[in-house]
Amino acid sequence: MAQSHLALLVTALVLTVAPALGGTPSGHIPASPPPPPKHSPPPPPHYSPPPPPKHSPPPPPPPKHSPPPPPKHSPPPPPKHSPPPPPPPKHSPPPPPKQSTPPPPPPKHSPPPPPPTKPKQVKCSYDNDVNPYCRGVQAYCPAKCPQSCTMDCKSTCKPVCVCDKPGACGDPRFIGGDGNSFYFHGHRDRDFCIVSDSDLHINAHFIGKRSPTMTRDFTWIQAIAVLFGEHHFYVGARKTSTWDDERDHLQISFDGEHVHLPEADGAEWKSLYMPALKISRTKAVNTVMLELKGRFKIIANAVPITKEDSRIHNYGVTSEDCMAHLDLAFKFDVLTSDVHGVVGQTYRPDYVNKFDVQAKMPVLGGARNFSTSSLFATDCAVARFGRGDGDKELISNLADVKCASGMDGPGVICKK
Repeated sequence: MAQSHLALLVTALVLTVAPALGGTPSGHIPASPPPPPKHSPPPPPHYSPPPPPKHSPPPPPPPKHSPPPPPKHSPPPPPKHSPPPPPPPKHSPPPPPKQSTPPPPPPKHSPPPPPPTKPKQVKCSYDNDVNPYCRGVQAYCPAKCPQSCTMDCKSTCKPVCVCDKPGACGDPRFIGGDGNSFYFHGHRDRDFCIVSDSDLHINAHFIGKRSPTMTRDFTWIQAIAVLFGEHHFYVGARKTSTWDDERDHLQISFDGEHVHLPEADGAEWKSLYMPALKISRTKAVNTVMLELKGRFKIIANAVPITKEDSRIHNYGVTSEDCMAHLDLAFKFDVLTSDVHGVVGQTYRPDYVNKFDVQAKMPVLGGARNFSTSSLFATDCAVARFGRGDGDKELISNLADVKCASGMDGPGVICKK
């Protein structure tokens, strides 16, 4: 009964669905509909899962974007820590300057080397009074006097330092006619007679600096006046603050008129009134020789007190004045037996050397006996100029004499 009732319900359902699908009822149609529903449900479940995977990829991107923010926030911290590095570089620069400072000193010491590497060249002439073997011979000044020497053209044919000849050099160091060396300090800004004979008189003007550790002045000969007959010569070193070896620092006049001497080695000036008198350069600048043939030869060389000399010997020389002065060499052909003066007296036949031979460098006193009222005055206490030869014996074949300033500061020294 129940089964029959169920069959009727199924039949009624089939008949109702068939018209809705647009088909006609038949015995085969009921069988076909079931299959479709069986295949349709599977697709949905099979197609529905794919969509979730397609939408699932989007989630991954967010994590990809989420990491960037952290890096964006991470850079700021580094900059905050970056400021510390700059300070180190600030401390690093100091070392380089410290290394750069050492190099400058060498250049300061480099200038001194050039002078010794360029010694003065000297030569003998072809004059008749020159030793035939010396004529035309050339040589360079010795290392101890690279810029201040002359050629011995009479015997050795070799260069000789100006300060190794009779005369005066430096802090007046003299070499007397007897061959002995001695110092004569004198006084700064004063004049003293160096040689005084019947017809020849030579005065020297002293300049100097007072040493705080000494009771006397450091002195140098700045100029000389040579008087003979009715004429007079003046040779002096110009005052200068900065020394230049290439510039001429000499000032020369004859009878009050300026002597123009070309700046060239061997250049000469001759007097129109006295053919036997001439001035010549033994170097392009700063060294000249005054010669009165048959009477005397005087070599004057202008030199400065260098900063190094001042530092070593405590001269106290400033940048305002390098104390330019003269190194002198004398050669006398004829003098009388009555000659006098700081150097002149040492040529006298009756001269007795009273210096202490054990002293490192004897010092001649009695400055007031040699003091004159001016550079061209002949009024020193021992003056002989203008008195006439009378019965005085003439002395010839005299040794050369040189006078120079000693580098150790004792005074002017002269020697044969």
